[in-house]
Amino acid sequence: MVKQSEESLNAVFAALACPTRRAIVTRLSTGEVSVSELAEPFAMSLPAVMKHLAVLERAGLVTHRRNGRVRRCRLIGARMGVADAWLAKYRRFWTQQFAALDAHLQDSSKEKR
Repeated sequence: MVKQSEESLNAVFAALACPTRRAIVTRLSTGEVSVSELAEPFAMSLPAVMKHLAVLERAGLVTHRRNGRVRRCRLIGARMGVADAWLAKYRRFWTQQFAALDAHLQDSSKEKR
């Protein structure tokens, strides 16, 4: 179970490591869109966009359906939860660190008065 979870987390972070794939995820967050519509803003070929989509699909972040010859893609937002759960541990850590720093600075400020 732990190995599968770790592999899933690695796949999500690896997929999101690329700026192009993050841009695709951002675009898909607004709703389902065709591959050709996804490819419009990028200075790359349609096959290159398809390779990026394949990485996102393997990570479980994107799915697609065919409507005739048109391939429509959509985001699977729940898969981002894997990354969010991992980051949550560190979010708590940094929140505690900043709270401790704030308390220290407040104490130092009171001592100087």
